[in-house]
Amino acid sequence: MSEANSSPSAKNKEEKPKLKILAFHGYRQNGTLFRGKIGSFRKAVSKYAQLVFISAPHRVATDDGTGDEDARSWWFNAEDNSFSGKCLGGPAIGFEDTLNLIKEVVEEYGPFDGFMGFSQGACLVGILAAMQQKGYLPYTFKFAIFASGFRSGSLVHKGFYDEDINLPSLHVYGESDSIIPKEMSESLINLFTNATVAEHLGGHYVACSGSVKEAYLDFLHERYQDLIETQQTYESKDI
Repeated sequence: MSEANSSPSAKNKEEKPKLKILAFHGYRQNGTLFRGKIGSFRKAVSKYAQLVFISAPHRVATDDGTGDEDARSWWFNAEDNSFSGKCLGGPAIGFEDTLNLIKEVVEEYGPFDGFMGFSQGACLVGILAAMQQKGYLPYTFKFAIFASGFRSGSLVHKGFYDEDINLPSLHVYGESDSIIPKEMSESLINLFTNATVAEHLGGHYVACSGSVKEAYLDFLHERYQDLIETQQTYESKDI
């Protein structure tokens, strides 16, 4: 049900700690495919972060009506069990299953320092950040990274967006993204009081070159420094 492609292993006390990030794929992807597609990102952030990839619980139906094992969705916002980021006013079919899955993954592999998502996965991370702000989650995370993020148009999610979100966040989007236009990403960004934004000239993918790569590294360096300082504080108390 979940894939921890970079699952945690026994820690070597001599190794420096890394930020642990739970990664959420886009619609019609899965954890394994997403991991393969963002190799440049994984390599770029490997100094600071360890990524854990999971797959959404719902199979996306094929033309013959069967479920495609490789194509997954975190929820559906149309009655025919499909999803579109541009759909407004629809349901959120299967969303509770996703919340239960994440809770199980956090219990088994967490805690996680941050969440990272692409497209529908980024939309999900935005909802989770809003739910955390309201105290609705049984776990916590300290920062969020969004690639082609947007607000959910599902009716049951509208209430999550009624207040500012006080969570350090990095938002990356493409100026020529036709699937999730930049205006949709900007609408999500406006919710975050501590947002860092990196725009690239490309389309709908996880960009990781030039100034965008530097934005990832700068953002994670700050989060990493927080981790080290926290660890040093705990160690000093143990002395």
